[in-house]
Amino acid sequence: MFITFEGADGCGKTTQLKLAAQYLESQGKQVVVTREPGSTGLGVQLREILLGYDGEVSSRAEQFLFLADRAQHVDMVIKPALAAGKIVLCDRHTDSTTAYQGYGRGLNLERIDYLNNITTDGLKPDLTIVFDVDIETSAARVGAQKDRMESAGTGFFNRVRQGYLEIAKREPSRVKVVDAARSIEQVHSDITSIIGKSLN
Repeated sequence: MFITFEGADGCGKTTQLKLAAQYLESQGKQVVVTREPGSTGLGVQLREILLGYDGEVSSRAEQFLFLADRAQHVDMVIKPALAAGKIVLCDRHTDSTTAYQGYGRGLNLERIDYLNNITTDGLKPDLTIVFDVDIETSAARVGAQKDRMESAGTGFFNRVRQGYLEIAKREPSRVKVVDAARSIEQVHSDITSIIGKSLN
């Protein structure tokens, strides 16, 4: 099973992914925890460029760097793990490109869907959990030290948030939205319930 964790920076998805992995392992499942960008050797270098480059980056160039990382990630990590019967938990995947570069940067959504499909060779998550939180809360959680993507501004992140909610409306059977403004324990309870139902 392929499960992706999505949401704006500071939504708490990375914390919840780790807790979900512990929960699944306690149930006797084999779990692979991974992320985009930066899960492979090539991906680590692409992540450094994407998040740390201090010059101007065109929206289309940004998109293709994320897509290059994804192609490597799918072929080298995700597909082999799924073929071995493992559950893959991934911190960000195709919906991030749709939300950030599509809704956030204003790139063509149909083209992004087409490119995502090429990049993943048609692989889609079985389940996607979107961690929804207001912009003020997510900004406070990120703190003062921000990378290039985290510094994009309130207007950008409002568009990203709306993008995720639109994706969830479009694919309600795959995408589940969780109120991430609550406590870690409350959110984790929701996640275990959602994953448990999907596994059954």
